[in-house]
Amino acid sequence: MQVLTLRGADSGAVDKFVLWSILTLSAIGIVAVYSAIGYLADTKGGGDTEALLFKHLFRVGIALGAMGLFSVINYRVLAKYSRYMLIGSIGLLVAVQVVGVVSGGAARWLSLAGVMFQPSDLAKVSLVLYVASLLAQKQVYIKSFSRSFAPIFLWIMITIAAIGISDLSTSAVVLMAVLVMCFVARVSMGQIILVGLLGATLAYGMLATSPQRAARLEAYVGVKLFPHTDAASVFSSSDEQFQSEQARMAIAAGGLFGVGPGKSTQRDWLPAPYNDFIYAIIAEEYGVMGALVLLSLFMVILFRGLLRVARKAPDPLGLFLAVGIVVMLTLYGFVHAGVSSNLLPVTGLPLPFVSYGGTSLLANGVMAGILLNISRGVDLG
Repeated sequence: MQVLTLRGADSGAVDKFVLWSILTLSAIGIVAVYSAIGYLADTKGGGDTEALLFKHLFRVGIALGAMGLFSVINYRVLAKYSRYMLIGSIGLLVAVQVVGVVSGGAARWLSLAGVMFQPSDLAKVSLVLYVASLLAQKQVYIKSFSRSFAPIFLWIMITIAAIGISDLSTSAVVLMAVLVMCFVARVSMGQIILVGLLGATLAYGMLATSPQRAARLEAYVGVKLFPHTDAASVFSSSDEQFQSEQARMAIAAGGLFGVGPGKSTQRDWLPAPYNDFIYAIIAEEYGVMGALVLLSLFMVILFRGLLRVARKAPDPLGLFLAVGIVVMLTLYGFVHAGVSSNLLPVTGLPLPFVSYGGTSLLANGVMAGILLNISRGVDLG
């Protein structure tokens, strides 16, 4: 029976370095969210900071529970159903454009029985699973345009476009992750470049039709690029540049060792300090040293995930899947830190396992669990 294969043929220990890095990030996130959540409590929580903290703790518990569950479910079983998961996710992304809830100027959310969730988080997990499955199936003729590239390309572009309509930054990160998977799977470099160019063209089209997105890019580069944006708003320190300036001020105030836990002042000025800019709050309260500790945990996941779990995966499916998950999780982390440091344009991406969230935490927990399940069949010595 199918249920008897949940653990798979390999039921060894999971990679403890990846596991403890994720648990440490989650613990850091709980402390940081508690410090940064005051504004949200005042505006939406009736001033009850503890209630929002317990809500976050509950969500972290669900995410870690999902990680534990998926760490014992054979990833090969998940891959068998990945196509149906992806089709369902694309359907939900389409539904967002029809009946989605608008937040932050974009329709990214669906409400089901009073529960809000982002279908893009489900889509990115499903896409990585299905692309890994296709790459593993088509290794014998991986260079073929019609038999290999065309079907993989079709699913990638449909999903990326569906995500990008309301969340361009997420679609860009997901595209980068699947392109790295394709590179590792020996897909022709010309075909990979073609997908990248098409993705860039799609991104330009979305920027050209969205003044809000275009303004964020213009504020970052300091140059007026699009005719449909307002220059006064783009280059105003109280408008488009406000978030990045406040984040830089938070990091600068932290210095080397920080102002101390719970003593951030920029949390009262930064929009969404508990989510989109939580790295800046951590850098302010714990300094450069604290920020480096945070980034080092993502580096552990990156190197351990690629050089141990992916490199020694028991089959091609495990290899491609591990690469996609590791690249996506760590890329989210580095992009988030880059935005807070003004190295990248403002994107609104959460910091995995650290930021306050719901479906993003759950999706990260599922991906981490799959990665840990792959590590069960690896000699981790």
